[in-house]
Amino acid sequence: MDNPKPAGYQRRKWLNRVMLGLGGLAAGLAIILVCLILGYILVKGAAYLNLDFLTQGAAAPGAPGGGMRNEIIGTLILVALGSAMAIPIGLLAGIYLSEFSGPRTAAAVRFSADILAGVPSIVVGIFVYAILVRPMHSFSALSAGVALAIIMIPIVARTTEESMRLVPISMREAALALGITRWRAVVSVVIPGALTGVTTGAMLGVARIAGETAPLLFTALGSTFGYNGLSKPIGALPLQIYRYATSPYQDWQQQAWAGAFLLIVLVMVISIAIRWLTRGQRSQRSKGR
Repeated sequence: MDNPKPAGYQRRKWLNRVMLGLGGLAAGLAIILVCLILGYILVKGAAYLNLDFLTQGAAAPGAPGGGMRNEIIGTLILVALGSAMAIPIGLLAGIYLSEFSGPRTAAAVRFSADILAGVPSIVVGIFVYAILVRPMHSFSALSAGVALAIIMIPIVARTTEESMRLVPISMREAALALGITRWRAVVSVVIPGALTGVTTGAMLGVARIAGETAPLLFTALGSTFGYNGLSKPIGALPLQIYRYATSPYQDWQQQAWAGAFLLIVLVMVISIAIRWLTRGQRSQRSKGR
C-alpha cells in the first residue's frame, strides 16, 4: 500500500513549479534586455566604424569625417593607470580579509568596501577634484586614474576575498603540514586555486571603469590633442561619446554610436582574453575533482 502524501504536498509542489517558472522568466528577460541593448548598439554603431574612425583625430565642429584615435588611446591609458593602482591594493585587501584579519576587522573592512562600492561615481569625481585637481591647478590623466582606481578597488577586494574563501580548507592544511609558512601557503596554494575568480573580479573592475563618464568630467576633462603627460587633460571614449551624443551635428552623433560599439567590443575582447589565459587553471581544477 502506497504511503499517503503529507498534508500540503501538492501545494508545495505547485509553489515550487511557479517559483522556478518565475525565476526562469526573470533570467530570460535579463538575457533579452542585454541582447536588445547590444543589438541596437551594433546596428547603430557598426555601420559607422571604419579605418578613419580608428586612425584619425576629432574633426572640427560640423565638419565631416574625423575619428576617435586620441580618445581610444586615452581610454587605454586611463584604464591602465586605474588598474595599476587598484589591482594591487584590492588584491592585498582581499587576501588580508580572507586569510589574516580578525572577525571585527574583517567586518569593518567589508562594510567600508561595500559602502565605497555603492558611492555614486560622480561623488568620487568630485572628491578627486577637491584633493588633486584643485591643488594641482589642472585637470589631468593622473587624477582621472586615481578616480577610476577608487571605483575599482572595492570590486577587486571583495571578489578576491570571496574567491579565496572558496578554496577548500584542506588545501591550506595540507600546505601548512609540509612545514611552509602561512604567507607562502597563501601565495603558492590559495591564490593559484582562486586565480580564475580573482582575474574575473579584476575584469569586472576593468569593465566598470572603462565606461565611466561622470568622474572623468571632473578629472580628465577631455582633450582632442592626444596624450601630453600625466599632468595634462586627456581624452577618453566615454567623454567623447557623451559630448558627441549631445551635440547638434549628425556626423558626431553617428560617431558616438560607433564609439559606444567600440567600447563594448574592447571590454568583450579583454574578458575573452582573460578567460582564454586562465583556461588552464580551470581545466586543472576540473581534473582534480
